[in-house]
Amino acid sequence: MPDFWRDSGYHLLDPQPEGWLGITDDFLRAYINRPEVRPVEESNAAERALHERLLRNPREAVSESRLTAIGDADAVENYRIVLDFRDRLLRHGTVEGAYLDCFLEPGPVPVPPLFLDQIAQVVARAFLEGTDQPLRARAAELLFRPQRVTVADGHVMAADLETVEMYADSGGFGSLGRLLAEAQTPLRTIELDVLTEENAEIYWTRDQRFDTVLNLNFAGHGLDALCRVLEAWISRFLYVEVSIQPVQKISDERWVWHIGLDAQASKLLDDLYNGVEIGEARLARLLSLFRLEFRDASVMRADIAGRPIYLGLAMTESSDLRLKPQNLLVNLPLAPRS
Repeated sequence: MPDFWRDSGYHLLDPQPEGWLGITDDFLRAYINRPEVRPVEESNAAERALHERLLRNPREAVSESRLTAIGDADAVENYRIVLDFRDRLLRHGTVEGAYLDCFLEPGPVPVPPLFLDQIAQVVARAFLEGTDQPLRARAAELLFRPQRVTVADGHVMAADLETVEMYADSGGFGSLGRLLAEAQTPLRTIELDVLTEENAEIYWTRDQRFDTVLNLNFAGHGLDALCRVLEAWISRFLYVEVSIQPVQKISDERWVWHIGLDAQASKLLDDLYNGVEIGEARLARLLSLFRLEFRDASVMRADIAGRPIYLGLAMTESSDLRLKPQNLLVNLPLAPRS
């Protein structure tokens, strides 16, 4: 089976008997060795010594005095962020446990979005282990990479936002492209490949370039792949099995529960549920609706057991799509567990 997302850190982790990914020293070292905390030419002896000690033993406790000895305020703050994240990983022992804990308490999320996206990627890599479905791997990118959506001629196309902006800025030529753009020299036009059932195998050779486009048309293979990814995401964290299918509209007089897969969809579904008038421009930003059903209704809250849950996916005014996959973990109406 194809290996993919080799830079995700998946191979540095230790799968546990229950299936979650156990923290290893090598995984922690990858964070200790991030550019934000790796010593630079101006770093003093205290900073270099701390970094070397942590690379030898990434679980070592670090006192406040050792941090302040670094001297540089920005470097100290970067160390605090990374060490706080490390300590969270160690407290829970698995990346899944650490991720879930970030959303269980009210208030600001205590982990930088970049680190949450990295966890989402490594978890997705785990539940996709052994897959021969490239469309599912591409759909899983939505869990951790924002997309730029183009809606034209009846097609809904999602391309990686960072890749789109890179090509817009430099034509794909990096700093040289920016120099050419500043000199008003025409840049070549880049057309990203749309994955289809026929050409999807190209994904395996480009998995870390994030330069393919996913078609999210209703009843299409891309949207079906996203449904399967969302099912696997829920199963991975919550150990419950659900079925997710696209729907064209919500025709349910007993509509009782909904979840937005992003901030835009959350607000839009709330307004639709409450009968608020939705303008055409805003409604046009709703990309997809889904119907989620539990395979075992007994795991649901008793008052709504057996009822479907509706999901929504929407883009911003600037056509960006930023999934919040944690919404599926904290907002499902699950029965209390003993």
